[in-house]
Amino acid sequence: MSQPFRLAFLGIDNPHGAAWRELLLNFGDEVRITAILPGFDGATASLEERLSDVPRYATVDDLLTSASFDGAVVCLPNDSGPKAIAKLANAGKHILVEKPVAGSADDARQIADAVRNSGVAFQNGYMWRYDDGANRLRDMIADGRFGHLISVEATYVTSDVNRRGAKHYLFDAAISKRGFFNWLACHYLDLVFYLTGRPILGVTARTGVFGATPADVEDGGVAIIELEGGAIFTLLGGYWIPRWQGETHWCVRGSERWVHWDPTRVGTSGSLEIHGPKPQWFSLDETFDLPVDNTKGYGGRRGVALVRDWLQAAREGGRPCRNTPETTVATLELIDAIYQSSREGRRIECRLGSE
Repeated sequence: MSQPFRLAFLGIDNPHGAAWRELLLNFGDEVRITAILPGFDGATASLEERLSDVPRYATVDDLLTSASFDGAVVCLPNDSGPKAIAKLANAGKHILVEKPVAGSADDARQIADAVRNSGVAFQNGYMWRYDDGANRLRDMIADGRFGHLISVEATYVTSDVNRRGAKHYLFDAAISKRGFFNWLACHYLDLVFYLTGRPILGVTARTGVFGATPADVEDGGVAIIELEGGAIFTLLGGYWIPRWQGETHWCVRGSERWVHWDPTRVGTSGSLEIHGPKPQWFSLDETFDLPVDNTKGYGGRRGVALVRDWLQAAREGGRPCRNTPETTVATLELIDAIYQSSREGRRIECRLGSE
């Protein structure tokens, strides 16, 4: 049996930190956390007792000097994450990062440069690239089953600012720099590149604080995004639900079929309602439900697939994963364009990404 892959974990009290650590339990003896950098001013409120004796370090320099590890799971805020990730990559450590990685594309480019120059394996936490429903949609588009792609529509609404409190670091502009589109909508903004495989040519957006609770950063908004080939992607969402809850819906429309995708339908791991033409007396109307996922940890089955891809990439010398430094930067460039469009009140012409 090969030796365990040794992990340093940076950012104990990240909102997803405990779920990432629970996800790693699915790998048994294959991985082992051998070092901790708490981050968040040293906070360890969510640290599991099983990890309480793991050596802790205050800085990335201390970690690199004194700890033994092969790769790092980095769950640090936007103000400290990019420099830490670049330093780890430059030291030859494989990198698995909690999204969004950075507050802007400029901040993320130092990560991309470090990963490219060092040749380490890199993986971002955009888990929807590993989702079975998302990949079925991607295959439909690639196979031409939609005919001429017309539009992709997504709604992403979740718990309001009050659930965490307006003083939480996610809503602190000095730490997080940006709000809903950077922290949460980034999942779907990344996914539209992956699903369609088409560059983005234009962005029109409105962001702001639409809820009742004042915040330093935007709590949501809407973006209209033009894809090469003429299709339009629209995203509406925000921190707007007055309890712990999320609602997500997609619709992909083409000249030959349209599909409603409910990624979180109760009793499934996602449901695809597929509709198409009606030749003679038979119409294409099908509901395709994916089986329930009981896998524990962040992202469940898709999270395991994401980590597995990264571990294999690390053991194979750093080949690309589905999330690359380049796709990470492209998503942040799109988010930058959304903010610019809202700020300047105009359409932003661009050419971003190509899968």
